[in-house]
Amino acid sequence: MKKKLKSKLKLPKLKASKRLSKLRVPKITVRRAKSVEADTKLTEAIQNLPRITNETVAEHREEVLSSARKYIYPLSHSKRRVVSITIGLLITAVVVFFAYCSLALYKFRSTSTFLYGVTQVIPFPVAKAGPSWVSYSSYLFELRHTIHYYQTQQKEDFGSGPGKKHLAQLRQQTLAQVINDAYVKQLASKNHVSVSSQEVNSHVALVRQQNRLGSSDQVFKDVLSEFWGWTVDDFKQELKQQLLSQKVVAKLDTATTARAQNALTVLNNGADFATLASQISDDISTKPNGGDYGISISQSSSDIAPQVANELFKLKPGEHSGIINTGYALEIDKVISIDGSKVHAAHIVFNFKPISSYVNSLKATEKSHAYIKTN
Repeated sequence: MKKKLKSKLKLPKLKASKRLSKLRVPKITVRRAKSVEADTKLTEAIQNLPRITNETVAEHREEVLSSARKYIYPLSHSKRRVVSITIGLLITAVVVFFAYCSLALYKFRSTSTFLYGVTQVIPFPVAKAGPSWVSYSSYLFELRHTIHYYQTQQKEDFGSGPGKKHLAQLRQQTLAQVINDAYVKQLASKNHVSVSSQEVNSHVALVRQQNRLGSSDQVFKDVLSEFWGWTVDDFKQELKQQLLSQKVVAKLDTATTARAQNALTVLNNGADFATLASQISDDISTKPNGGDYGISISQSSSDIAPQVANELFKLKPGEHSGIINTGYALEIDKVISIDGSKVHAAHIVFNFKPISSYVNSLKATEKSHAYIKTN
């Protein structure tokens, strides 16, 4: 009974193990099949790999590059498109910018600070003087400081009827001035005349020394800014053009130079100063008085050219100077007496011909043409 019972009890376990074995066998078979299949594919892939040799390396390189080009081409095409769009936008912006500036300058004749800055960078022409272009910036430089003076010092309203008429006159005068300045530069170039920065600085130093431009650097700057809207560099730019005109005249007007030289020779030979002045001086106000200024002169006297004042205070009573170039004339001065910091003096004046006499001769052969209307 016990054996029968055991057999009955073990029989289910045996059956269970058989069942398990039956279930496990297929799994092992599937895994082995997959492994065999993977090994087969790997073997085939290895067998199918191209063999690269020295003879076939160029061919394989071309195959790799050709397969990569299908990805590179869209990228390069996108870059070219971005570059093309950027260039197109840039060209459009430049065209719009130049169109705006041209309308503002030539049609509306704007004098704004922005457009003045633009003309200092881009050489828009305002006129042509013979073969020379006249820059719009030079025109605005002169016109803007003139307008500033009348608005701040004369309290003129250029928006009113009379103000508009006066503004038209200022535009016309300024345009004529910058055209003449262009001719002066041509004359200077032909006659090898120039003005150095050192000459400009020396002239400024002389005037500053005589306290004619303010007692300090700050006062000097404030005066320039208040009256003309200038910086110190602007003032030097204007002064340089004036000095150039004066040097051109001095170079070309040889007759006046000869007159002054002859008079100095006569004085050095003992001629009476007052008598000679009454005979040959070009100053009609002092000529009847033997060249006597009729005033006491100090170094800061605004009625006396700074070059003359500088020479007068180097002389002793009874002495006369050499030829002094004031820019607009040649002078020979004599100190009559000294009273403290002031002198009593007389002079003989030889006026230069006006610069216009030389400019007009050049204009007759080299015509000018303006690109804006001033009225």
